[in-house]
Amino acid sequence: MSDTYGTDRMRATVLAAWTASPARFREDANAEEDFALGGYRDRLIVELAQNAADAALRAGVPGVLRLTLRGDMLTAANTGAPLDATGVESLSTLRASGKRDESGAAGRFGVGFAAVVSVCDAPSIGSRGVGAVRWSRTETAALVAEIPALAGELAGRGGHVPLLRLPFDEPPPIDVPEGFDTIVRLPLRDRACVEVVRRMLAETSPALLIGMPALEVIEIEVEGETRKVVADGWHVVSESGAFSPEEVSRLFADRPTEERARPFWSLRWAVPVTGTGEPGPLPETVPPVVHAPTPSDEPLDLPALLIASFPMATDRRHVAKGPLADFLVERVADAYVRLLRELPRTPKLLDLVPSFLGKGELDARIRRAVLARLPATPLLPALSAPAPAVQTPSFAESPVYEPDAEWLVEHPAREPEGDGWVVAGREAAVVPSATAELLETVAAFVPGLLPAGWPARHPAMSALGVRRVELADVVDLLSGEAVEAREPSWWRSLYDVLPADDPESLGALPVPLTDGRLVRGPRGTLILTDGGADLDLTPLGLRIVHPEAAHPALLRLGAAEATPRTILDDPLTKAAVAQSLDSPDPESVARAVLSLVDAAGLAPGEAPWLAELALPGADGEIYPAGELMLAGGALAGLLEADTHLGVAASELEETYGARVLAAAGVLDGFAMVHESDVLLDPDECDHDLDGEAEWLDHVLDLLPDLDVPPLVPEFTAVRDLELVADWPAALELLARPPLRAALHPLRVEGVEVPSYTAWWLAHHSVLGGRKPLELRLPGADPLLQGLYADAPAGLDEAALAMLGVRTTLAELLTSHGGPEELLDLMADESIEVDRAQLRALWIALAAVDPSRVAPPSRVRAVLGGSIVVASADDAVVVEAPDLLQLVTDRPLVLAPYDLAEALSELLDLPLAGELTPGEVTSEGAVRPVPAEVRSLLPHAPETYVEHDKLLVDGVACAWRYFEGAVHCTGVDGLARGLAWATGQWNDRLAVAALLRDPAAVPLLLAEADLS
Repeated sequence: MSDTYGTDRMRATVLAAWTASPARFREDANAEEDFALGGYRDRLIVELAQNAADAALRAGVPGVLRLTLRGDMLTAANTGAPLDATGVESLSTLRASGKRDESGAAGRFGVGFAAVVSVCDAPSIGSRGVGAVRWSRTETAALVAEIPALAGELAGRGGHVPLLRLPFDEPPPIDVPEGFDTIVRLPLRDRACVEVVRRMLAETSPALLIGMPALEVIEIEVEGETRKVVADGWHVVSESGAFSPEEVSRLFADRPTEERARPFWSLRWAVPVTGTGEPGPLPETVPPVVHAPTPSDEPLDLPALLIASFPMATDRRHVAKGPLADFLVERVADAYVRLLRELPRTPKLLDLVPSFLGKGELDARIRRAVLARLPATPLLPALSAPAPAVQTPSFAESPVYEPDAEWLVEHPAREPEGDGWVVAGREAAVVPSATAELLETVAAFVPGLLPAGWPARHPAMSALGVRRVELADVVDLLSGEAVEAREPSWWRSLYDVLPADDPESLGALPVPLTDGRLVRGPRGTLILTDGGADLDLTPLGLRIVHPEAAHPALLRLGAAEATPRTILDDPLTKAAVAQSLDSPDPESVARAVLSLVDAAGLAPGEAPWLAELALPGADGEIYPAGELMLAGGALAGLLEADTHLGVAASELEETYGARVLAAAGVLDGFAMVHESDVLLDPDECDHDLDGEAEWLDHVLDLLPDLDVPPLVPEFTAVRDLELVADWPAALELLARPPLRAALHPLRVEGVEVPSYTAWWLAHHSVLGGRKPLELRLPGADPLLQGLYADAPAGLDEAALAMLGVRTTLAELLTSHGGPEELLDLMADESIEVDRAQLRALWIALAAVDPSRVAPPSRVRAVLGGSIVVASADDAVVVEAPDLLQLVTDRPLVLAPYDLAEALSELLDLPLAGELTPGEVTSEGAVRPVPAEVRSLLPHAPETYVEHDKLLVDGVACAWRYFEGAVHCTGVDGLARGLAWATGQWNDRLAVAALLRDPAAVPLLLAEADLS
């Protein structure tokens, strides 16, 4: 049998070395055990794939690996260069790779095949047409046992010997599957090893192929079920290079000779991608570790696979620190940045941006290196160019110091792809939660603006240095020449895409106005509706939104939807009106205000403050509107010739019409004063009305004493009454609405008082040359006949009553000062009063509270049967009919006896009983009262005293009721005395008739029944 691979020589050499130095045997056994149980314990599949990849690389053919697990046998068939003696020697020699001169070879250290020792005691390899080789732990143990020098070592190791140091020729035939060149056969040691291999086969992923480019596919068959592993759906970035002798000397100073003999480096970043090319998460079968190129124990918490030729520590599980690792960390960072630049520029890219904290030292170093590069790397798509790079001249490099040197501005160039701007993170800006429409609209104002969909709160944004531009900041950027040139319609398109849920950020939003200004903040601006959009209101200083920019969003942000009517109520409009007389261009203010009044359909009197609007008069002078009259208006024909009022210019009436001018305060009729919550106080109630102070004093006199001035909720008055010349016509106007409202009395603190207008008219001669207070309504209370003249006929009687024209005696007596006015009229000798009227007047006056009346100095009285006006010092009030006989020489105030005391107190006059004792001074005889009298006077006394001549206080009298007895002379005196004594004074004449003719009693009673 031929020794194809020189295995006999290899065994002899190894056995000789072990015999010469048992320590060498122990070292080889320990090393193999360390690799099998340590660094390569779970890398069986990786190492098999690595050998397959290297074989394909050497042969220059597509690498294919088929892994088959049937029962306890694992086979690995691969394409590529066949096994040769060098390969067998490499496999049988620890730390001596046969691939040191092969650039791109996956195997580097010469120990990878030791991974088979962890699961197998009798591996074998064979290639088509060149034979096979095997290793056997049993046969090796037998050979070692024959060497006495190793007996102690063998006993110390419990019979355990190195497996891979002694190769044996595998006798033919070798069964290599069709289409493959080499096969590895691994009879698995036990069931546990079978399960371990089954798990490793299940975990085999495309990452294995990415780390070994020469290997294109791995076919895995487990108990008849087959699957293929290919590296499709990954985006890969590869970098590699060779070290110069100087770099080898510097970077490999601390590395083994075997590594220095391979002066190459390579790395590969790979990330799974979706159908759109966007990066996706790593498959669960790809361990999150650094691959060097096999998986290490160095954690890498990035969503990408890193395969790099990092120098490994002796445990083959960790990267060895040193200058070579430092060099590769920088290359890894460069390649990672390149990977990000090659991927689609979508928000998924942010998931690949590392955070600051790593899971291990190497992870952290790679992250720091990447993060140092990313902020300056053009990586992100932008809707707008980045801000210009501004540089100042370097004075250190200038031969002469130039303090006035201009800044140099470097403008960025557009990306060659032509798909928009690509900016670095530090040049980029992101607006949180903005819509695509909003971003497109404001892109020109925000340098480096990212499109919609890029999450502002993603941690990567901070790592990249992306500026977070809040909506309020975007609003602040809308300034300068760029926005001043924007059409109002552009602003509307901007408002259309603004968010509705962030009014605070939009508080300073620019708003274009109709006057060409661009103001900050919608609050205080007005959006015209109801036909006001075409009005020229520039002279008013109002912030009117340009109609082409008007948008509901402005209303949400504080703009007011304004109609011509609401604009009239705006403080700026009122201020413009108030200052119009001092305006350098009052006519433009007048045009603006009058156009508003016209559009608003304002009625006269609705906006009394418009009376201050400066308008031209017919004489060319400027007047306040409230001091101008319409040429054909009602007021113009009522007033005196020379007043302070002017006549409105004819062109005003031709342009706007009488209705608009009247609504603006020009006087068609009387001007009115309207004010709410007016304090009736001399310092507060001042409306520049004629006699207003006197009216106020009059009103306050009518009210009770108050601690604070009373309040009138609504004060209405008519102006310019003192200028009237034609009172009949004026009163017709005043009696009609709206002026009529000014006549109504006011109610203050529960007391009804006259309005200013009614008071003024009542105290001026406006009715046929007489004051309304001097007149009564035609056909009014007849008791007022003669006391008051009749008011002119044909006037509104209700209006006349409000002016103070008298209606009834009762109304007169309840009015303020009415009783005193009546007493004064009754004391006027020029006025005739008949006896019945006088008695009725006294009856009415008796009900008046004396506190309301100052005692008169003269009174209307009866003297000797005649009605006279007498001095109050002479007059007397008669309280009993039997006293009349004692005061016939004095003027008598006569009224029903039961009212005498009230009149006495009201007029401060004496009663008759107070002036005379009324004592009976004559003697008489007691007589019985005739029985028939009782038919009329059931309670008549039994007796009376009859006198031949009755004297009372020495005066002859017909009768006297004194001290409970009736004294009399004659039938008439007896009848009066009995009627008074029984309280039936009205029956005295009937009693007298009865006494004269008792037979007439039935007739008298019947007449009484009819009365």
